[in-house]
Amino acid sequence: MPFADVNGQHIYFEDTGGREVAVLFSHGLLMDHEMFEPQVKALSDEFRCITWDERGFGQTEARGAFTYWDSADDALALLSHLGVDDAFFVGMSQGGFISMRAALRSPNRVRGLGLIDTNAGVEPEEARPAYEAMATEWVTNGPSDALAEVVAGLIMSPGYDHSGWVAKWQAAPKEAFLEPFRTLMDRDDLWDRVPDIIAPAIVFHGEADASIAMGTAERLADELPNCEGLVRIAGAGHASNLSHPDAVNGPLVDFLRRHV
Repeated sequence: MPFADVNGQHIYFEDTGGREVAVLFSHGLLMDHEMFEPQVKALSDEFRCITWDERGFGQTEARGAFTYWDSADDALALLSHLGVDDAFFVGMSQGGFISMRAALRSPNRVRGLGLIDTNAGVEPEEARPAYEAMATEWVTNGPSDALAEVVAGLIMSPGYDHSGWVAKWQAAPKEAFLEPFRTLMDRDDLWDRVPDIIAPAIVFHGEADASIAMGTAERLADELPNCEGLVRIAGAGHASNLSHPDAVNGPLVDFLRRHV
């Protein structure tokens, strides 16, 4: 199995290979590299597609506390491991947090940003108690069917069959969620630095996203200096690329082609 020992981590990844321009896909919280299967299938004839499991998910272990800046360094180190000088960064939610930080950390290595249902800020104060309670229950007793359904409602689109993802959550060690959750809740606010992101960008957002409001996507598209548009996806929830791949893939491919 392909692992990269980089940045002090043992990171699982998949790489379609080839000489084409690379696209690095970074997944959301509680997801893994497989959430971008629809994008890899659509893009791999034209682009080198790299997916990976971020710390604490899939086959990559979280070795203690970390920040999204650490994860951005993981992503950049993975590219170096693969001999990739620069790449497009496509990230969903948490993956967007990482992608924007990579663009700030190493602007010359980020050809462009595809930001899917993500945010430059922190979790709203009014949402924190409920999230903390859910995480405590998860780490203590594991994701029961009832809890998993609540969480799936925050991530998945209405009507999408999320049973496979729930099965993954319930099969994973419950304690593994602790460090990634603390990273999510304790992250720094990036809004003041968004205007410093020079990479061309495109923003996608599900109109039924239960985790991040459309107004956040509108603000992100407005404040990114080289944003080329906001794609509103009707009927889609937080993981819009998973449930509505066609609505994402078309505009994403057009964006990538413009900046190859």
